[in-house]
This record gives sequence, structure tokens and C-alpha cells, in this order.
Amino acid sequence: MAINLSSRHWMLVVLGVALAAYILFQARFLILGPRVWIDIPADGAVLSEPVATVSGRAENVAWITLNGTQIYTDQQGLWSEKLPLAEGPSIMTVRVRDRFGREREKSVTIILRK
Repeated sequence: MAINLSSRHWMLVVLGVALAAYILFQARFLILGPRVWIDIPADGAVLSEPVATVSGRAENVAWITLNGTQIYTDQQGLWSEKLPLAEGPSIMTVRVRDRFGREREKSVTIILRK
């Protein structure tokens, strides 16, 4: 029992596979959800200055906050903010949400020693 497909059927199969691949590629935002990284400072960093620069990147986000204050990314998804520090440990939390309402967060703890 041999399968004999005409060139028209092969073309439909190829188009179907290409369409499925395109749909999966475009659905990656829905599948992966929002992503966030805090690049600077490292978790557990000890600083001596009372102002810290916090920077990182985010993907697939519609909304992003740093310690509850909305911040903005550039077109590459990079963000950077300066935060005042109190002496001792400080926790910095970045929370992101995508357009579908899914949230993720990352936190780092840094220590200010004068």
C-alpha cells in the first residue's frame, strides 16, 4: 500500500508545516510569559555609597516596577534606575507583568556599610 501524493498535496503539506511553525513562533510570548533579570548589583553585594544603580533587562513585558514604582525599558528591554539605600540590608524587587496578566518577580539583597 504505497502513498502517492501529487505535487499539489506536497505543497499543501509544506504550507501546513510552515503555518504551524509560524504560529508556534508567534505564540512564544504566550508560552514563555514575561522574563526579568537583575544584572547589577549582584545578590549579596556590599556597597559603601548611599545610592545604588540597579539595572537589568526584561522580555515580553507590558508593565514593570522596581520596589513598587513603575519604571520603563528601552527598545532592547534594558532598564536602569538609581535608588537611595538605608544602612544595613536592602531588598530590591523587580516585578513584571505581560499583556496576558502573568507576573514574575526577581529580588536581590544588598548591604550598605558606611
